[in-house]
Amino acid sequence: MKDRSRVIVVGTGPAGLIAALALAKADIPVLLVGPQPPASDRRTTALMTPALDFIDGIGVLQRLEKVAAPLKVMRIVDATRRLVRSPVVTFRAAEIGADHFGLNIPNSDLSAALQSAIDAAPSIEWRRTLVDKWDIRTEGVKAFLADGEQVDGLLAVAADGRLSPTREAAGIKTVTHSYPQSALVFNFSHSRPHGFVSTEFHTETGPFTQVPLPGDRSSLVWVVKPETAQELSRYDDAELARSVEDKMQSMLGRVVVEPGRQIYPLSATLPLRFAQNRVVLVGEAAHVFPPIGAQGLNLGIRDVRDLADIVSKNGIYPEHESVLQDYDRRRRPDVMARASAVNLLNLSLLSDLLPAQVARSAALGFVGGFAALRALFMREGLQPGSGLATLASDLREQIRR
Repeated sequence: MKDRSRVIVVGTGPAGLIAALALAKADIPVLLVGPQPPASDRRTTALMTPALDFIDGIGVLQRLEKVAAPLKVMRIVDATRRLVRSPVVTFRAAEIGADHFGLNIPNSDLSAALQSAIDAAPSIEWRRTLVDKWDIRTEGVKAFLADGEQVDGLLAVAADGRLSPTREAAGIKTVTHSYPQSALVFNFSHSRPHGFVSTEFHTETGPFTQVPLPGDRSSLVWVVKPETAQELSRYDDAELARSVEDKMQSMLGRVVVEPGRQIYPLSATLPLRFAQNRVVLVGEAAHVFPPIGAQGLNLGIRDVRDLADIVSKNGIYPEHESVLQDYDRRRRPDVMARASAVNLLNLSLLSDLLPAQVARSAALGFVGGFAALRALFMREGLQPGSGLATLASDLREQIRR
């Protein structure tokens, strides 16, 4: 089958499925390549309101609202036992005139909703197989599929994860750093209501982050040393529940651990370019960093949003190089800023050096102590540039008065 006017999207995680839907909405024929996503993923994803607005635009949000929990308050608690500790910092969506920052959505439900939308999209063809190899040329890309077929397109979107074979085929080099940390992920129920408050406890080994789910349930991302993650995963349910209660100082009462524990080693990966040789990177093919501040898929959706905007305005031919350059220019500042902030905060948690502790404590205390700064950080966390734009608008209004 040969259709050189289309885009080949490789990868069927959330970023790949969203990319396929967004490009199809921009009237671009899409060939989606990747196996059926597993239904056993018990993780959750916190999507902020700009990301929710985007998936609403591709017809997915309505299917998710009943299974998701709103995030109305986000709190940072210094749970280290070091000499210098920062005060509790609380961010309330109401402070910036919003009902909530976003929704915490089970990955299995998100994937199912996206797959249903894909199946209903006539301009998306889904080949449930893998790409064995690529032939990338000036005039287009050719994928040799594991089922023996060969498919052509003008552009490839790499959404095939942190080890992305498509990225490698495009000759895009990366810089990778492994951390002495792993994330233990599972869900739990609790006897006290969470009040739609998400709490990120900062510990000496990384964040311990509780995020609300519907009902008296929460998801947990517990970052510890790799050997500790393995040890915790071997605990029986009662022993693990007691450990969670102790870590949270019983703030949610009695805890009952739900089945399904997963461990993910932590690392950071950034490419030297975000697009090259007719290949565009989105999601974890474009950026990987520790799970702090709910940045992962939100950043991936901004990748897709920028790509869809560029393609809808310029097409994917004949000036494909300008499309690639424009995408690289747009994504670089956002990705680099977010990655730097997350990695710096994570390293400050791991550091035993007093200056690092003082700097982290002072920064969090400064933000938490001033309403205007909290509002700035909340808006910037939701949408890059929005906090500074609002601040500038407020200053202009005060000057006019």
